Amino acid sequence: MAMHRSAPRLVAVLGPTNTGKTHFAIERMLDHQTGMIGFPLRLLARENYDRVVKLRGARAVALITGEEKILPPSPSYFVCTVESMPLDRPVEFLAVDEIQLCADPERGHVFTARLLHARGLTETMFLGADTIRPLMRRLVPNAEYVSRPRFSTLSHTGQKKVTRLPPRSAVVAFAVADVFSLAELVRRQRGGTAVVLGALSPRARNAQVGMFQAGEVDYLVATDAIGMGLNMDLDHVAFARLAKFDGRGPRRLSAAEIGQIAGRAGRHMSNGTFGTTADEGTLDPDIVAAVEEHRFEPLTRLSWRNTSLRFNSVGALLQSLDERPPMPGLIQMRDADDHRSLQLLSRNAEITALTTNPGAVRLLWEVCQIPDFCKVMSDSHARFLAHCFVHLAGPGARLPSQWVGAQMAQLDRLDGDIDTLMQRIAHIRTWTYITHRGDWLDNAADRQERARGIEDRLSDALHERITQRFVDRRSAILVRHLADGRELLASVDKDGAVAVEGTHVGRLDGFRFVPDTAEAEAMRTLLTAANRVLRGEVAARARQLAADSDEAFTLDPAGRLFWRGGTVGRLAAGEATLAPRVEVRGGDFLEGEVRERVRQRLQLFVRSEIERRVQPLFALQALPLHGAARGLVFQLTDALGCVPADQVATLLGDLDAAGRRALGRVGVRFGTESVYIEPLLRPDSVRFRALLWAVRHGRAVPSVPGARRQGRAVRLDPDLPHSFYLAIGWRPLDALALRPDRLERLAAAARSRARDGRFAGDNELAAIAGVAPDALRQVLIALGYRAVIESGDEFFVGKPRRRGARQMGGPRRAPREGHPFARLKELKFA
Repeated sequence: MAMHRSAPRLVAVLGPTNTGKTHFAIERMLDHQTGMIGFPLRLLARENYDRVVKLRGARAVALITGEEKILPPSPSYFVCTVESMPLDRPVEFLAVDEIQLCADPERGHVFTARLLHARGLTETMFLGADTIRPLMRRLVPNAEYVSRPRFSTLSHTGQKKVTRLPPRSAVVAFAVADVFSLAELVRRQRGGTAVVLGALSPRARNAQVGMFQAGEVDYLVATDAIGMGLNMDLDHVAFARLAKFDGRGPRRLSAAEIGQIAGRAGRHMSNGTFGTTADEGTLDPDIVAAVEEHRFEPLTRLSWRNTSLRFNSVGALLQSLDERPPMPGLIQMRDADDHRSLQLLSRNAEITALTTNPGAVRLLWEVCQIPDFCKVMSDSHARFLAHCFVHLAGPGARLPSQWVGAQMAQLDRLDGDIDTLMQRIAHIRTWTYITHRGDWLDNAADRQERARGIEDRLSDALHERITQRFVDRRSAILVRHLADGRELLASVDKDGAVAVEGTHVGRLDGFRFVPDTAEAEAMRTLLTAANRVLRGEVAARARQLAADSDEAFTLDPAGRLFWRGGTVGRLAAGEATLAPRVEVRGGDFLEGEVRERVRQRLQLFVRSEIERRVQPLFALQALPLHGAARGLVFQLTDALGCVPADQVATLLGDLDAAGRRALGRVGVRFGTESVYIEPLLRPDSVRFRALLWAVRHGRAVPSVPGARRQGRAVRLDPDLPHSFYLAIGWRPLDALALRPDRLERLAAAARSRARDGRFAGDNELAAIAGVAPDALRQVLIALGYRAVIESGDEFFVGKPRRRGARQMGGPRRAPREGHPFARLKELKFA
């Protein structure tokens, strides 16, 4: 009798939070020989990977996320983020968690693709909220449903002041500034709080939650990041805000969203409560009833994007991404980050020229999927993607190791405030993603290890900064002694002085609060109250800065940017020496779009200031030159105005008279030893070029020759490369550096004397060179002269001229037509 294999089972396990759905799915997966489960967050994937490893051992389990991969030789089980599930590997059991995220406007199309197409060989399971059931019945008609009731009750308790919330409470807001303001309030009143934001790395987030779980603090202030993937012993959730910005504009939370977050209260058999803070007011009774009874409006449409993409050309790929959904209940996803990146890059002529075959188009699409963890989709991210693609599509088919290393090195710093550290973590997470593409770069494993180490160090530093700022039990004790039942009053005057209860406690320097260090230790509790008014003051200052003229800004010799006397930023290495980028020194209350506007205004000022301070370099670039003249301009600009003549000998040999005259009018001087821009030898230009060099190389600005020493040689600093002295317009010779105009005068004088034979290195030559008489010898030897001793006296012998070479280097050029010497060729002598 023939045996018939049963059809694969498809199960939807639906229900509210805290119903054990994930635990149930992992148990089912481990009942099979092979399995795969996808989670919505890297943090969740890592947590459940650790759980499965304890049950089956590390050799049996793989972890695959966009930023982390642990792949034993032959794993039986795969724990992944939903986007990273390796669906080309057949497994008996396959599950996707939080399937209701099919409706998410940003990532929903990925979940919908898994719902429609991802299947296990014998069993497939989708976990999530019951709101997706009606649409799932229509889209996946063969699914069977399992309902999971909540083990504990969730009750509404109304509104309470933040300072009256019970221990083991979470306060929820959505803007980072609101979270920080609430955290300050909780610290003052209760001694400390953990902070959870979506922008935290998983390591920093786990550290903050661990502090709460360990009882070091009794309160948690968070965004809706706690609504998914964080298992905590919470008793109460208080909403300080009921509206959020969703990428398009502010909107009220839906009942389902409130239920998702409120459901974090209560664990297993322990009941939980939810409510609002006094400032937000009460919840609508219908929403309260929906949350308590776990009944929410069903989803009416899911995000969808075509998965059968065509890579014949960039246009075909874009067209296939724009295809309409094949069935009702699905809505086309149009503004995903990767799609927008592809649209931007498709307008780039250089990239268009490289995407001439399906393989190159597929590569471009893979590059567009590099995530922007800063979540701003700025032009800088598009330029970064273009840079990556050009290298990967080029002859080397790899990202340059030196460039990758330099990019990572810029992020391996632990200084800065909370916002700065979060920005660096976002950038290094992008590099972590890239390093897991082993076909994109050399030594991928080493790069992965380095990126992971940088992220861990930054995460630890971020956790430490957050803890230092928001956990202070001593301050809580002081507050209780000082409390008199009324709110502390804080103010900022027009000069930036900050006062609390009429007492001066510090000032605003730009956008950063600088406390008065002369105050007693007990005043620290009053200093935090000043933050209540800083947020509005900082926003007003940011608007004023964005509208101010260049006269309001200054750039000091150390690369710090000032606005109306306050420090607002500093220069950092950019794409080129003449194009440094600006790092805003903004404190914790300058964030998001406002911070970006400040950065853009400062960047405009910096560009204008550079063009003013080294104007001849930009004048050279603007000349309508070609050939050797254009090449010489590139060399001079790249070196900031001075190059050794022998390094550009070929270009000088090919330079015509018209090009030489055009360059000379801008100030370029052609010597036997150097080609340099004379106007840039002024002391102020020298100091500014030293700053540009230091910024480009990530170093402190070295000291430069002062105005009194501008004509005299200086001794080389062994810790500085020769490129520094060339960048400031000085020529390194042996252990000394000379100004190029002085060097040319010395070279000319030495040549004149050498025509008559040997000559002595006397005080006259030393004065011309600007060196001490005893140092002249090493300068002349560096110029190629040979020292000889006759009758106890030292003389110098001129260097022989190379046969067939001109003084400026290169072969002699034939005289142009019409030149007198050209006529000599035509003469015939008897």
